[in-house]
Amino acid sequence: MLFLVATLLLLGVALGTVVHAPLSFTVVAGAVIAVWLGVFALRERHGRRHGTSAH
Repeated sequence: MLFLVATLLLLGVALGTVVHAPLSFTVVAGAVIAVWLGVFALRERHGRRHGTSAH
């Protein structure tokens, strides 16, 4: 239950920050995060296909 409260609190802080940030900054930050996650997914997929560990 405490974990849920902490998660909701952090979500509220994050959403509050996004609301007050300029739209262009929010879009750029979202794109950077999306690219980062895409690169991570490709590295993971590539590592699993070749049997090497990414760690």
